[in-house]
Amino acid sequence: PVSIYEVHLGSWMRAPNGSWLTYRELAEQLAEHTCQLGFTHVELLPVAEHPFDGSWGYQALSYYAPTSRYGNPDDFMGFVDTLHQAGIGVILDWAPGHFPNDTHGLAGFDGTYLYEHTDPRQRSHPDWHTLVFDHGRQEVADFLVGSAMFWLDQYHVDGFRVDAVASMLYLDYSRPAGSWTPNRHGGNENLDAVAFLRLLNNSVQKQFPDSLIFAEESTAWPQVSHPIQAGGLGFDFKWNMGWMHDVLDHMSRPPKERLAHQAQLTESLGYAFAERFMLPLSHDEVVHGKGSLFNKMPGTRNEKFANLRLLFGWMFGYPGKKLLFMGNEFGQRGEWQHDSNLEWHRRDKLGWGLQQWVCDLNRLYRVEPALHELDSDPSGFAWVDRGHEVPGLISFTRRGASPRDLVLCVY
Repeated sequence: PVSIYEVHLGSWMRAPNGSWLTYRELAEQLAEHTCQLGFTHVELLPVAEHPFDGSWGYQALSYYAPTSRYGNPDDFMGFVDTLHQAGIGVILDWAPGHFPNDTHGLAGFDGTYLYEHTDPRQRSHPDWHTLVFDHGRQEVADFLVGSAMFWLDQYHVDGFRVDAVASMLYLDYSRPAGSWTPNRHGGNENLDAVAFLRLLNNSVQKQFPDSLIFAEESTAWPQVSHPIQAGGLGFDFKWNMGWMHDVLDHMSRPPKERLAHQAQLTESLGYAFAERFMLPLSHDEVVHGKGSLFNKMPGTRNEKFANLRLLFGWMFGYPGKKLLFMGNEFGQRGEWQHDSNLEWHRRDKLGWGLQQWVCDLNRLYRVEPALHELDSDPSGFAWVDRGHEVPGLISFTRRGASPRDLVLCVY
């Protein structure tokens, strides 16, 4: 079982005066809360040092240093150790695809384009106005792989979620025709990035075989989570963005409209076993005007909470590992803000009930082998009814490695 609680340290909880808590202060409270919820891991939005709070850490400046916002390196070591002693793994969000153009960072490091591309059509990322690593240079690839090894070796983290993999894999990602350079075969695949990702995954798996590496990859690139020897990229898991978009669109509709869109819940089983998938309800779904999960749900306040319970129940019954962003466990009302506290003060009776539901789901998920053993194997899933017999009522079975392990899921 892998069930991840995604956290931004600067806004999960703050001191009464609004200042940041330290790594050590956060560790005790976060370990207690995560254990209570029943998650197996926490995943931290990037903690590598970064100059701009509003980047949430995704524009890293120092790839070998934990941010000093919450303490020093020893304090971060203590943070990881405290969570480990509580039985919780620590995954770091890590962004090897791009870096900020601050002059006191890697940009133009020695007066030349050392880490970034010399070709201006490959040098910058149009979406984030950042610079793109030249993964084809061995020195750059070694620098980045060395960073991953450093966090695993020195800080004992348990793995990474690699950010924006799709932007690395495609030379024409977010670029109009004529503004990108094809590869040597004339295609849009970034062969240097492919080689780098395979080098990263192979290196980590050889030296730290118990670690986990997740790819945030949103396209149909084949075999992201397949072994390198079989032609894959070698990731342990891929984020299932198609499932996320379909289920959130479905659940945001009023119940009377859902029957006409029931395929949003069932069609994704057609590719559910093509990769080893993670089901993400992440920070990306509650920012930039998207609103909170709570406010995506239709109906009255009570109905919104009921819909969240249904959404989380569907998530935990569906094949794939689980990820839930902080605040969603108690029905955070407002959109996530990186520069303020979660709305702990608004956690009312229904919020406590939702939190208990998440606890119960995690407990069931962890003790029932049928809910996690064969996540990536079609033999672990069988339809009972896709909603044909009773419209709106969907049922299926989940099976474990032993024939005795069977769970019936009804929605």
